[in-house]
Amino acid sequence: MEWIFEPWPWYISGPLIALIMFLLIFIGKSFGMSSNLRTMCTMCGADSKADFFNFDWKSQRWNLIVVVGAIIGGFIGANLLSNDLSVAINPDTITILEDLGFNSAGEAYLPTEIYSWEAVGGIKALIILLVGGILIGFGARYAGGCTSGHAISGLSNLQLPSLIAVIGFFIGGLVMVHLLFPLIF
Repeated sequence: MEWIFEPWPWYISGPLIALIMFLLIFIGKSFGMSSNLRTMCTMCGADSKADFFNFDWKSQRWNLIVVVGAIIGGFIGANLLSNDLSVAINPDTITILEDLGFNSAGEAYLPTEIYSWEAVGGIKALIILLVGGILIGFGARYAGGCTSGHAISGLSNLQLPSLIAVIGFFIGGLVMVHLLFPLIF
């Protein structure tokens, strides 16, 4: 059972993702997490307020099960199937992160300076979370899907808009890390 506690290499996890995508394409389904927000809003009655939510949400029940599975699987993986929560990071990267104030770099899977309850307590953190959430929500809606939907499902369907969106995600990530992140933190 020791193999399940270790990170799986790309040559195992990649083909498993490809197999799932092949099965979804074969049965005519497309994968994406952000589309579930639309489904949940419709279930809560948003279809009476906006035409965008007026669709048959019951046809998307399978995708809601994927969300529940991702939440449960993430919890099990993080709490029951993890031996070591540290991440193998290049020592130069650890030095750079420590210079930026991230003292837990290389010791914890998620930096405690950002992902702890104490980090959310200040007004600056709440503003960053609020603005970030609005931008991500708007971006996912404007792009017609989230990163997982475009990068995994859209690219496997050979959709040009998904390729353009994924290129935009990478450019946005580079701008965030190299330009905005040092200014914010």
